[in-house]
Amino acid sequence: MGAGAGEPGGVWLRAGGDRPRRERLTRERIVEAAVGLLDAEGVPGFSMRRLAARLRAGTMSLYEYVSGKEDVLDLALDAVLGELPPAAPDTPWRAAVTAQAAQSRRVMLRHPWVPALVGTRPLLGPNALAASERFHAALAATGLDDRRVAAAVSAVTGYVDGYVLKEALWRARHRDPAAEADLRGRVWAHIGERADAYPALGLYARLAAEGATDFDTQFRIGLDIVLDGIAAQIGGAGSAAVRTGPRGG
Repeated sequence: MGAGAGEPGGVWLRAGGDRPRRERLTRERIVEAAVGLLDAEGVPGFSMRRLAARLRAGTMSLYEYVSGKEDVLDLALDAVLGELPPAAPDTPWRAAVTAQAAQSRRVMLRHPWVPALVGTRPLLGPNALAASERFHAALAATGLDDRRVAAAVSAVTGYVDGYVLKEALWRARHRDPAAEADLRGRVWAHIGERADAYPALGLYARLAAEGATDFDTQFRIGLDIVLDGIAAQIGGAGSAAVRTGPRGG
């Protein structure tokens, strides 16, 4: 049974793909324009009509190259995932995972609509699969068993996606650095005035005084905490030594 035209991921699952009948446009031009439109308007502001206007083409002409909006979203998402560079060969697992996580954050901040899509559709495009293969291979090289590799991938991607989604929303809402700094200062002061009721939250005021509350610093520290947890599994219960379970009858 073939994948439906309005189904997320369907563009990757339909046998033979959708071949255009004429070359007035190209799929590449459509995808490039779609990325630009998504960067400008986000997913809520995306439509085939707006995409056609950006291309100065008729809306129906787009359907010679794609089956619909879902195809375009899948193709645009895979295009920007192609911006993730591979790590150098023989890079240690932690350095490889750290680099890919940091690059993923940069790509998602450059294209703030990406977090809204990566968690809601199958990532089956060639760039997505290549990036996923590299990520899984780096963690599989640790010797962890399959269940822990899968869980480790979920832990890292969940951390990165969630962090960047919150960061992107905050940056979109607070574009003026001076106004943002003033807001943060008032937040810390509000908490400081209530230190008796919320003594543990005082750490944020202390971190702010040290200049350690910026997104970059907190992202790196949080990622290290996640990776420390993965490292603790290596050589222990999650190692390849127990991959096949106990021997004997």
